[in-house]
Amino acid sequence: MKKNVYFVSGMDTGIGKSYATGFLAREWNARGIRTITQKFIQTGNTELSEDIELHRRLMGTGLLPEDHERLTMPEIFTYPCSPHLAAEIDGRDIDFDKIERAMDTLSERYDAVLLEGAGGLMVPLTRRYLTIDYIADRQQPLIFVASGRLGSINHILLSLEAIERRGIRLHTFAYNLYEDRDGDDLIRKDTRAYVQQYISEHFPEAEFVEIPRLTDVPPLP
Repeated sequence: MKKNVYFVSGMDTGIGKSYATGFLAREWNARGIRTITQKFIQTGNTELSEDIELHRRLMGTGLLPEDHERLTMPEIFTYPCSPHLAAEIDGRDIDFDKIERAMDTLSERYDAVLLEGAGGLMVPLTRRYLTIDYIADRQQPLIFVASGRLGSINHILLSLEAIERRGIRLHTFAYNLYEDRDGDDLIRKDTRAYVQQYISEHFPEAEFVEIPRLTDVPPLP
């Protein structure tokens, strides 16, 4: 287990993991924690990971040397779907050893690595292996991203029960306001209060972080 590698997952697809990952990397760097991000499996792209590009835009760095080395995007599949299906469509298996080697190199060069997953916790990486299994096997501390939109409490509690059952350490709960820009403010505030109370009781060591809504996301320098 690499103690400075943090897995970023979420309650669903399209919940804003990439936005939250880039934002947190920017904040950690500002605090003096040399942080880089990795998209361990990217689907729906060919040469470059669009999620890594978003991370760098939020971080304000432009593409990094590790991006050009493909250490931050070791596995890219063409079809925009779950990794297990994307790998089958492209006719090759996910190379987990390649991912591990890239992650090890990043963890040696930086103080922290934010490793963004694909989709939610239960997304299959193979027909028999889920994202949550990958996290549990490597004992990686988890940064969990969720929003306060209608229906979130159900998804959040199901995810947190699965995290607790597998003994995964919840490092940070990231409450993402950016992906709920047009939501109901009353629901959003109540969801925040409900989830904060739940986390304080079940994951007292976890940090609750609110991801703000930026007015725009800058282009790559």
